[in-house]
Amino acid sequence: MSVEALQVAKVYRHLLRAVKKHVAKEDRARHFKEYVTEEFRNNCKLSDPSSIQQKIKLAHNYTFLLNSVHHHQDLLFSYNIAVDRSDEMKKVLGKSAASVGLQLPEVYQP
Repeated sequence: MSVEALQVAKVYRHLLRAVKKHVAKEDRARHFKEYVTEEFRNNCKLSDPSSIQQKIKLAHNYTFLLNSVHHHQDLLFSYNIAVDRSDEMKKVLGKSAASVGLQLPEVYQP
């Protein structure tokens, strides 16, 4: 494999990992992961080196954005800044329940 192919594989792997971790946690958000896969497959036959580097840079920047936004949100939660506190409370209650060997019940959503 060429150096360029290894670079593309590395960026692709990191981007899929970030999308899976931060965006497509649930089964209903799977289309984000499918979109990324489809874009990489559609652009695999590019021959222009500048175009390839531009696409690699775009994928790398998007990966960095996803990870940074998630890290920023975690920092806001840890500093108790008023963002969406319901998710944080569910997480804290879940950790507390898990520490004594219990699980929180699933909330009914019609």
